[in-house]
Amino acid sequence: MRVAHLHRIRGIGGSERHLLTLLPALRRLGLDALMVGLDNGEDATQPFYAALEESGVPFARVSLSHDLDLGLQRRLRRTLSGLEPQIVHTHLVHADLYGALAAGKAAVVSTKHNDDRFRAGPFRFVERRLVRRAGAVIAITHALERFCVEKVGLPAGKINVVHYGLDEPPAAWGSNLELPLADDARLLVAVCRLESQKGLDVAVRALARLPGDVALCVLGEGPEREALARLAAEIGVGERLLLPGRVGDVATLLRQAELALHPARWEGFGLALLEAMLCERAIVASAVSSIPEIVADGETGLLVPPDDPAALAEALSALLENRELRDRMGAAGRRRALEHFSVERMARRTAEIYAAL
Repeated sequence: MRVAHLHRIRGIGGSERHLLTLLPALRRLGLDALMVGLDNGEDATQPFYAALEESGVPFARVSLSHDLDLGLQRRLRRTLSGLEPQIVHTHLVHADLYGALAAGKAAVVSTKHNDDRFRAGPFRFVERRLVRRAGAVIAITHALERFCVEKVGLPAGKINVVHYGLDEPPAAWGSNLELPLADDARLLVAVCRLESQKGLDVAVRALARLPGDVALCVLGEGPEREALARLAAEIGVGERLLLPGRVGDVATLLRQAELALHPARWEGFGLALLEAMLCERAIVASAVSSIPEIVADGETGLLVPPDDPAALAEALSALLENRELRDRMGAAGRRRALEHFSVERMARRTAEIYAAL
């Protein structure tokens, strides 16, 4: 069975990392899984295709100049016609829209990766029509399944839940620069984009309530960088907030940290949570969206209300002061990740959905 996965590529975020894990796993199961990327040729897209090539996954690229590209449907239809997939599997808005129009006779599967608020607005009427074309919909968590049904209005009978899978932390693609930390500093690490959704402003305000030897390092890029640095300076923790951007070896920094932090306001899945669990790090995160499905409160970490710096600081303090507890939670997190969120489990469940079509 040939399955063409379709996604707009801008770099390597959560959904792209998911594809880099899922496609090789599907091919190991005997499926002819390949990638069709929609991109504008920017340098930021190259690492994604290089990773596909390294893993042996065939791919094609279709140029996408801007969001409403009138010629894209024709170019995509021509590409898919040449590949002759039995199934076109779309990911996120651009692929959902253009894929539904260009899939031809192929069956369509659509994965929903997040509960972004815009999906519950006027766009929900467009999404409902697009889903009529899909033979099946995949939601990556039960929380997202509920959002799709209750907020977007998608038919419950079409939705299947398939959690992301990960067996190991991300492999290093380069070395890390030395962080400007004192030898006795206690490090908190968050792995996420620098944007409002991730609640990093709440983490900065919580940092101000923690002892002066605690530092927060956020691994990622995004539009909130300057605002976060400015906030940290205003409240007196500017030297304790580290924003190194994308780093070559995330796993090493996670293992250096005492705790992982994820104060998101909403979250489709949070692949960074699995990465931290596989590195045996206890997690302090907000109890929103899918996060309680991944982080077992009191067992693999602590969950707090969103937008509450005091509660976040209190939970962080409790674990910083109790090494035995956070080590026990870290070990439990790795066991939970391997048992409930394995790559093989994700791939086999996805293949079952294909077979049912």
